[in-house]
Order: sequence, then C-alpha cells, then structure tokens
Amino acid sequence: MKIAVIGDGGWGTALALILAGNGHEVSVWGPFEDYLRTIRETGENKKFLPGVRLPSALRWTARLDEAAAGAEAVVLATPSRFFRGAVSALAPFLPNPRPLIVSVTKGLDEKTHRRMTEVAGELLGGEAVAALSGPSLAAEVARGVPTAVTIACADMGRAAALQLLFNGPRFRVYTSDDVVGVELGGALKNVIAIAAGVCDGIGFGDNAKAALITRGLAEIGRLGVAMGAHPQTFAGLSGLGDLVVTCASRLSRNRGVGERLGRGESMEAILQGMQQVAEGVWTCGAARDLARSRNVEVPITEEVCAVVHEGKNPRRAVEDLMSRDPRPERE
Repeated sequence: MKIAVIGDGGWGTALALILAGNGHEVSVWGPFEDYLRTIRETGENKKFLPGVRLPSALRWTARLDEAAAGAEAVVLATPSRFFRGAVSALAPFLPNPRPLIVSVTKGLDEKTHRRMTEVAGELLGGEAVAALSGPSLAAEVARGVPTAVTIACADMGRAAALQLLFNGPRFRVYTSDDVVGVELGGALKNVIAIAAGVCDGIGFGDNAKAALITRGLAEIGRLGVAMGAHPQTFAGLSGLGDLVVTCASRLSRNRGVGERLGRGESMEAILQGMQQVAEGVWTCGAARDLARSRNVEVPITEEVCAVVHEGKNPRRAVEDLMSRDPRPERE
C-alpha cells in the first residue's frame, strides 16, 4: 500500500521503517525542506533518530500534497502541540475514497483537552480515526527490538486493516475498540514519567519509584474510566506497558525531564537544551484541567503541573504527596 507518515520525528521515522520493511511504499512529511534534504543526502535522521540507517526507498517531502497523493493509509505523527495545524493543512489533500487514518501522537490538545483522534475526526469530517499506542521507544523500534502495541478504533474493520499494515516479526500489533482508554493511557503516562524522573533525580530508591508508578496507574485509570474507557485497558500494553517503559527507560524523554528537574535544573533551561519533544510537559496541564472538570482526583498530575509550570520545589511536591490524608487503596 501507499502510506503517508505525517511527522519526521523519531517516532514517525521509526514507524516509517516498520511500514517500509513490510513492503509498503512510504512517504514521510516534515515541515523543513532543508532538514529533509540533509536526511536524503546522509541517509540518517540525525536530530531525531541518530545512528539509524534509513533505506533509500523512504521518500521525504515538505509538501503535504505530495505526501498525501494516492495514500491508502495516513499515519499522524506530529507532536500534540502542532497536531491540529498539521491535520488542518493536510485535510484538503486527502484522496477519495478516504485512506485509513491512525494517530500515533501521545498527548492531549492543550486548548480543548481533546484526544488526538477527536481532533483529527473533527477536522476530517467525522472519520473514524484509529490510535496506536503501547511500550514503544522509537530508538528500539527503529533498531528492530521486539515490540508490541495496540491499535484501537471504533470501527474494528479499520483496526484490523491497520493491524495487517503494521504487524511483523518484530512489531506485534493487537486490536481494541477502546479508543478512549488506549489514547489516555498513552498521553497520561508521560505525566507520571516526569514524576518518576524526579524520583531518580532526587536520588530516591526503588521503593519510591514503584509506589509512584503504581499510584500513577491508579489515577490514570480513575480519569480514564470517568471519560468512558474500559478499566481493563489500563492493565494492557497502552496502559501498564507504556507506563513502565516510559518511567523506567533511560531513552524516555519525559523521565529525563523529570530527572533534571529533580537535580535542580529549571524548566526553562531544560526546554532550551532539548531537540525533541517531551509530551508530558504540555499534557500535564490539560490532564489536570480535564480531571478537575470531572471531579477526579489526580494528585501526582497536580504536583507535576506545580513543578513544571509553577516552579514548585520537587522535594516539596513529594512531601505533599506523602502527607496526604490516609485512605483505602482502591479509592
């Protein structure tokens, strides 16, 4: 099939490699022609996926009309902050009949707090947009490390068709109809990963980090169920699986941001030195506001927002979490 990947970051590039390896014709869109020219000339995406050789069969273009021409499937892989603009610009160039569309962006819209498939569906006239999520560090996927993910769609026929596109010997794909749960798991785990990184940066041990991951999963599940997700989804790849890898891996950008905050660096200095996106920085505010609108308690998310956006001392944030009123675990 002819497939367009919208987004030339590490994740979009890694998935383009998976799709090309499965025999598909893949075009990757990025916003800056000069940088794409460098990728073509060097065969490497040095900024977002250094050290990975890219096959010449991959096409790189800064023109959305070229990327979308004749596409039978479209992978939306732009960061959440730029997602709405990219999909709006793409919409006029999508062919008819409409291609299969899947979002792989793990975030929330900052202004509306909507999930990425909701944003895409709104801009594309009510299309049933799928979501792909799971424990899938781009650098490992690109190097062929065995990985398993979930594709969710309200239309299970589309989920099954996308499963066939992506599934391979080193990239196993499961399907689900719980789009809400799969997307929220992928978005909210980035917020908890910042908190896990803070634990690492301060120098707390494994007890503290395990407790934080476990209670983080509890609040992800609370908010997800309040939004209509199936509770069992959060025990799966897009919930527990993605949470564990993002909180534990040295390759995790969100965990890395938290670690630097825990060591005393300012948020401004961290962001100035980053080439790639840490979605949790943008998502934490949207997640907090979404939880407040549903009267759902998300204490870890609240403290991450205070540290990231209000300059709260990370140690004080941990103290405030630990001094909350005692309660039953299943509340």
